[in-house]
Amino acid sequence: MTEFEDISLEEMINDGFDIVAEEINLSDFSETDQDSEQKIFPILPVRNMVMFPNVVIPITAGRKNSIQLLEEAQTSGSLIGIVSQKNSDVEQPHEKDIFQVGTMAKIIKIIKLPEGNITAITKGFYRFKIRKMVEKQPYFKAEITRLKDTKAKNTEQYDALLENIKDLALKIIELDPNIPNAANFAIKNINNNDDLLNFICTNSNFPSSEKQKLLEEKNLMERAKKSYEMMHEDFRKLELRNQIHQKTSKDLDKQQREYFLNQQIRTIQEELGGGPENDAEELVKKARAKTWSPEVEEHFQKEIARLQRQNPNSPDYNVQRNYLDFFTDLPWETYTKDLFDIAKAEKVLDKAHFGLEDIKKRILEHMAVLKLKNNMKSPILLLSGPPGVGKTSLGKSVADALGRKYVRLSLGGLHDESEIRGHRKTYIGAMAGRILQSIKKAGTSNPVIVLDEIDKVGQGIHGDPSSALLEVLDPEQNKSFYDNFLEMGYDLSKVMFIATANSLSTIQTPLLDRMEIIQIAGYTLEEKIEIAKRHLIKKQQQENGLDVKSFKLGYDELKHIIEAHTSESGVRTLEKRIAAIARWVALQTALLKDYNPKISIDKIDGILGVPRPKSLSEITGVPGVVTGLAWTSVGGDILYIESILSNGKGNLTMTGNLGTVMKESATIALEYIKARHEDLGIPQDDLDKTNIHVHVPEGATPKDGPSAGIAMLTSMVSSYKNKKVKPHLAMTGEITLRGKVLPVGGIKEKLLAATRAGIQDVILCDANRKDVEEIKKDYLRNLKVHYVSRMEEVIEIAIEQ
Repeated sequence: MTEFEDISLEEMINDGFDIVAEEINLSDFSETDQDSEQKIFPILPVRNMVMFPNVVIPITAGRKNSIQLLEEAQTSGSLIGIVSQKNSDVEQPHEKDIFQVGTMAKIIKIIKLPEGNITAITKGFYRFKIRKMVEKQPYFKAEITRLKDTKAKNTEQYDALLENIKDLALKIIELDPNIPNAANFAIKNINNNDDLLNFICTNSNFPSSEKQKLLEEKNLMERAKKSYEMMHEDFRKLELRNQIHQKTSKDLDKQQREYFLNQQIRTIQEELGGGPENDAEELVKKARAKTWSPEVEEHFQKEIARLQRQNPNSPDYNVQRNYLDFFTDLPWETYTKDLFDIAKAEKVLDKAHFGLEDIKKRILEHMAVLKLKNNMKSPILLLSGPPGVGKTSLGKSVADALGRKYVRLSLGGLHDESEIRGHRKTYIGAMAGRILQSIKKAGTSNPVIVLDEIDKVGQGIHGDPSSALLEVLDPEQNKSFYDNFLEMGYDLSKVMFIATANSLSTIQTPLLDRMEIIQIAGYTLEEKIEIAKRHLIKKQQQENGLDVKSFKLGYDELKHIIEAHTSESGVRTLEKRIAAIARWVALQTALLKDYNPKISIDKIDGILGVPRPKSLSEITGVPGVVTGLAWTSVGGDILYIESILSNGKGNLTMTGNLGTVMKESATIALEYIKARHEDLGIPQDDLDKTNIHVHVPEGATPKDGPSAGIAMLTSMVSSYKNKKVKPHLAMTGEITLRGKVLPVGGIKEKLLAATRAGIQDVILCDANRKDVEEIKKDYLRNLKVHYVSRMEEVIEIAIEQ
């Protein structure tokens, strides 16, 4: 039997208190009866308990030296020092293994137990500290120093605190079923507050280390406060445990009722020929029709055996059944055969999409390589461009051209990694990630999956989905893509992933590195007209119940709608405008029997509202106003930069919600003018005695970037010289303090925006020449590009002489 087991309050009450109350007169063991001449005291180490003064407690001993100590102490009537071990696992403690502070006690009675053990009923008297260890064999003997308790200065506060401790102890006894009711009697009949505190400290369910700290605390007020705090913690735990117990009891009653109902259902199922046995048979039957590798077959057999071992009424049974259902629904090594008819594929792409030559060329190249090699890994394509240019619908066309299944997976706003990798199947409501669910939906392991809006994937508290996509979109890794729900690798290398994005700036660099980026710029005027004729008008005719005779839009009408009522890179707004006209036509057709189907430009303006002004001459027809070209996430756009002079001291102010880089460009432009004012023909007095204010309209829209540098400088020079900038001219480029013009990005989008706005001349950096050469010449048919390398050239071209 292990010596000095942790003595519970129940054992103390039953074994100690009853013995003391019924058989022993405690008055016979007062402190005055101890031997005042005793200098050396036996030291008894105990485990899992701490004794306090004026407390009667039984101690069970099993070690020979401890039994010898207790018997000799009882015979001699000497006091013994009771100290706690630091580590209860130590069988034969040394001096370093025991605490130095303990309680001096008197043996009241010894009770012999079977197997040679004894139980000693002891009463504590006072605290002590070991001063010097005198003997170590056969048991410890030491010289000690008696420790005195410090009484509370505020006795009223101390008494009130002990009343609270007493009330809380009684509440704990009521809540804890392990504490006998006799404990109530013990606590209620202790009249001395110090004794009550020591009794509760001894028998409370505190850790031994915390009890030792309480024993070493000499200030009774502090000891009481710390005890009260720990008792509160125990009380909260007991309340929570009781609440859980009550809820569990209700749940058990509910489970028993469900058990009997399930037994009845099972009996009915067996009578009707159904039941769990049929579940396994059905799954095995589905598995026989599958084509998979030996590794997958082995895994399936292992999981089906686990299902058969489980109780059908167990919650785990349904989890396992759902897992195996999903496992057998996956297509595994089922593939559709690719169509390698390049000419037919080209026709499919041309029919569904007008323009987009680069992406069509790339798809046809991929099909040609597949036809020749027949084992190429599917590429990961990223279609980047403004909204409404047909990125998403292109994926469907690619699937049709290849003869593959098509699945669209929207990633916009996704912020949970488990949406990609799935959940562990042990969780309630667990399911596979969207990738494998799309594979299951397609019914083949080589579909075309469009990952729509990949640039709008978020990051939340449940991981980073963008990082989870790294494995999906890596041709070297996705042949064994691991889904948490499936719990084994799945081959995604034959899947053709096509991602779409409006902006590349928000996509992780490692993710971008895994994809082949194909930029899709906006459409030209002719392309938009052709798209409207081929697709948009027919679509609106069907949606609004019209036919070809009742709804017609010619070339001039479509051109007017595009130029006067839209300013986008794609065709989404154009479709909305055509839809508005179709609805108006539907209304007129319903009201008038003899309706004229021809729709004039005046009617279009009446339906769609006031058109945008076509000419920029009124806006840029004054000194200081320059047209700049900007890139946005929805395509290219134009912006106006204007400056004006006022009397002052040569200060510069800027407005228009400008970013840091744009403000720096304005500062650089002004400093360049001040340094080269003589060459520019600007008097020094104009620079010293006038302030210049630079403003970029649409102040609610944030604007930043270096590409407006040459436009800002041209605007300032125009204001200082009081000369206009040439009409129908726009520019973009970064400047340096030395007047050099640097290249910028987004040239294709900017030039398309210039053509939409009626710009005739554009000034670009000479280093951007290669970007212009990559654009189809038809796009720039009405646009003249001037290449420059220094600001002097810009001013010479831009400002009227």
